[in-house]
Amino acid sequence: MAARLKNYHQDEIRAKIQTSQLINRLENCALGDLELTAQQLKAIEILLKKNLPDLSQLQISGDADSPLEHRLEFIWKSGA
Repeated sequence: MAARLKNYHQDEIRAKIQTSQLINRLENCALGDLELTAQQLKAIEILLKKNLPDLSQLQISGDADSPLEHRLEFIWKSGA
């Protein structure tokens, strides 16, 4: 069997799956499909802080003579 290029790949994928599962549970709670206790919500908050970056401290700076251009493009794909 060939050697893996990234030994941490499995851990990385496992963390992404766990994070998406936590987000799904929060979404279901917000939509009223699932009821979570305060303890469960706090545990989810702690785990998400470990896996997702906190964007509240994001700062973008640049040169006043050549300002940054920020463009968002949305692509709509209809189901086939």
